[in-house]
Amino acid sequence: MTWILRIRKGYDMKTQEARGKVKKVQGRVKEAVGKVTGDRALERKGAGQRAEGAVQEGVGKARRKVGEFAAGVAKAIKR
Repeated sequence: MTWILRIRKGYDMKTQEARGKVKKVQGRVKEAVGKVTGDRALERKGAGQRAEGAVQEGVGKARRKVGEFAAGVAKAIKR
């Protein structure tokens, strides 16, 4: 889960949320294909990817909420 530790320029909170959602969908697809084909390894890989996407999305949401809160505090201080 090195993506949590990576902080890059242009990698904002909404981007992280979106990438998490994409990863969740990819995981669901892999899971479904694994179930249909009977490939348990692919099914497990999809479940793991879906869970990783959920965590990434949650981290993005938390970062966004903290950013919104900080912006609100800064705005209140300026008044």
